[in-house]
Amino acid sequence: MHIDAILFDKDGTLFDFNHTWGPWAGQVIEELADGDRDRGDALASALGYDLVAKMYFPDSPLIACTNRQAAEYITGVLPHRGVDDIEQYLTVSAQDVPLAPVVPLDGFLTGLKQRGLKLGVMTNDSEAGARAHLMAVGIAGCFDFIAGFDSGYGAKPDPDPLLAFACALGLDPGRVVMVGDSLHDLVAGRAAGMQTVGVLTGPACRDELAPCADVVLPDIGHLTTWLGDP
Repeated sequence: MHIDAILFDKDGTLFDFNHTWGPWAGQVIEELADGDRDRGDALASALGYDLVAKMYFPDSPLIACTNRQAAEYITGVLPHRGVDDIEQYLTVSAQDVPLAPVVPLDGFLTGLKQRGLKLGVMTNDSEAGARAHLMAVGIAGCFDFIAGFDSGYGAKPDPDPLLAFACALGLDPGRVVMVGDSLHDLVAGRAAGMQTVGVLTGPACRDELAPCADVVLPDIGHLTTWLGDP
């Protein structure tokens, strides 16, 4: 198996999805509802969020969408606020979310770098949000490439942002692994001609990811074993 680089999704891959974003969504719904219970229920329904369990439903549109798309999903529930206003609110709020790393990321990523691998992050979050999160846990410097949906390359499941990573570092896409927790990640990886690894630290189950993955792992910590000896 010849691998030169690994491109990671962020949410649900580097950070546990529900433990990071579950509480945040509950807070966002509460703030946007502004004490109106019916509005809160409508927001939760539009976002595919369980207010009791404080978790996303598996078919939630928020799982792989951009902040812009999320704002568009709920603008009908908030007619007094425009899409741009809601998007800005979500973007700013998300930058300060308490993060739940899947594994101790610094040591894990340093180990991959020591193998000579190039590393990148491509997320459907904003680039500013991604950089804020990676800096908050002290790992931004581990990556050779960081991009969001607004970095000028497009968003997943389009393969263009993945190919931008390969192009920026002069890599053969066939020797790059795309690692993610959603079908958006894996479909983009396949379309880019990359190897694909699914992880189970997001809402998607093994059966959902398996058709588009070369392998499905419990979490990114198992990558080292899958990669084999350096």
